[in-house]
Amino acid sequence: MPERERWSPTHVPLVLASASPRRRWLLEKLAVPFEVLGVDLEERVREGEAPDAFAQRMADEKAAAAHAQRPRSWILAADTVVAVDGLALGKPRDADEATAMLARLSGRPHTVHTGVVLLRPEGDAAARAAVATRVTFRTLEPPEIASYIATGEPFDRAGAYAIQGEGAHLIDRVQGSYTNVIGLPLPEVAAWLRAWRLR
Repeated sequence: MPERERWSPTHVPLVLASASPRRRWLLEKLAVPFEVLGVDLEERVREGEAPDAFAQRMADEKAAAAHAQRPRSWILAADTVVAVDGLALGKPRDADEATAMLARLSGRPHTVHTGVVLLRPEGDAAARAAVATRVTFRTLEPPEIASYIATGEPFDRAGAYAIQGEGAHLIDRVQGSYTNVIGLPLPEVAAWLRAWRLR
């Protein structure tokens, strides 16, 4: 992998192509300067598209859209989906959909896929990965689900829960990257930034 000088204010900046406060919070843990650029795309699973492929495609599309606006910058983009029974669960549209998602996840394992990509200033991918984490919910009673939904936390969350928030009590165990479930696999991203001398 080509050598690159360590980041300085005179170099091209790193852009996080996401308005997610969770991804911003995670990336801040790496102590690397970056700019946030929200990208608004329609997120729709194609017929026959596997959840991990969907997550990676969305990450790639977010990165491409951000690069069009910041063509001289490094671009980091990610997309996270919750998969169960081979289906991708996105963000619930309302309380009924959130209830159905949580009931489906109750008492069983599911997989959280995050597609993530780092684009060079030239627009090609310096690194790309689809990271999977296995998460198992404990069995949830209907009143618990209703109480959690009443917090408002399930909305704007893939799979209708936030492992780093009040949704932590829904979880029985996690196998794999915890930060991947939040929305950004830090071990992989940190390794990429080190390799390209961005941190």
